[in-house]
Amino acid sequence: MNDHSTNSLKVFNLCCIALTVTSMTFAIRAGILGQLGTQFGLSDTELGWINSMAFLGFPLAMMVGGALYNMLGARMLVSLAFICHLLGLILTIISDGFWGLLISTFLVGFANGAVEAGCNPLVAELYPQEKTRMLNRFHVWFPGGIVIGALLSKIMTSMGLGWQWQVGIILLPTLLYGALLLRSTFPQFDAAEHSTVLNFKHLFSPIYLFLALCMTLTATTELGTQQWIERILGASGASPMIILAMITGLMAIGRYFAGPLIHRLNPVGVLLASSIFAAAGIFALSQAQGLMVYPSAILFAIGVTYFWPTMIGCVAEYTPKTGPLGLSIMGGLGVFAVSIWNPIIGSWIDTARNHSQALNLSPEAVELATGQAVLIKLFIFPVILIVAFSIFYWWMKKSKIFSSEDTQAEHATSSVNMNIK
Repeated sequence: MNDHSTNSLKVFNLCCIALTVTSMTFAIRAGILGQLGTQFGLSDTELGWINSMAFLGFPLAMMVGGALYNMLGARMLVSLAFICHLLGLILTIISDGFWGLLISTFLVGFANGAVEAGCNPLVAELYPQEKTRMLNRFHVWFPGGIVIGALLSKIMTSMGLGWQWQVGIILLPTLLYGALLLRSTFPQFDAAEHSTVLNFKHLFSPIYLFLALCMTLTATTELGTQQWIERILGASGASPMIILAMITGLMAIGRYFAGPLIHRLNPVGVLLASSIFAAAGIFALSQAQGLMVYPSAILFAIGVTYFWPTMIGCVAEYTPKTGPLGLSIMGGLGVFAVSIWNPIIGSWIDTARNHSQALNLSPEAVELATGQAVLIKLFIFPVILIVAFSIFYWWMKKSKIFSSEDTQAEHATSSVNMNIK
């Protein structure tokens, strides 16, 4: 292996570890919400606002970083991600209440977005002859890292280790990618190859705006449900963290083969099928208890596995002139939507719990009824998507726009795997 290949592998490993840190923050935050609420006396609405900061910082960094990538370069963005990860995690550990958690969670979310904004184009530059394969390998580490984080949270909670220890363990891979950052040489690139101004002009096409609206719903269906899984399924008789690990494990396997699948199938058809499976999964979860929660979760996993990558693929295929900016904006909008819906989901939990308590149910029955009521409301998101994608599929077929697949397929497949979440 020559020096160039060795350095490329080092930078690639750095990116994978940084993405693992990103996904571990999602999983462990989902696992410690209950502990945070108990220790600091926070309502679920307040926990929703804290959650929303992660989903606010993420799109802010992603959209700004995507627009400034040509100016700043990958090293600057990944360095910014490391600094914000380090500060955010330490501040989370020493937080003493709502405002400390709010600020620290925003910093972690901003770091997560900077990782996406910096590493997606970087991996493509490292391996220009095998973008699809290497970007597939890179993005496996988002669901893969959630599996790691969910299992660690489950194990540490069962050992009686508090939330501070669970957040603290994320510092280990953070310091590792920081050390690699100091020792790695990043590739040089030609900033004149891309025009952010021209990309921006094409963001206002009807198809792009429609996809942007749908992205807010697909992202909330996926990430909104997963982020509150401990609170929603805590009384279902199944382990929420095991369910989260199972869902994201299946997603990692499915996304590993995302490139060939989406290359062969019609992207809008994949989105329609995903919406149907996601709706079936959420509805089944709203009715299930005990062991039946696990097959219901599998249905949900099948539904959300291809949401994110296929949405990004549609942007690349049907609105290619939006370029890298269009992809970054689309991903940022998805996470921003989750930041908006998080407090609302938290308020749904508070309202459903108060209603159940008024019925003089046992504490266990209250929590079960609360989770089921919230899932029924989340069920509305994929139902809307089924209608939207059915109409979109009919319109695209009638307009014969699907014929562009032959000319755009290679570009779409590459772009899909650049932005898997």
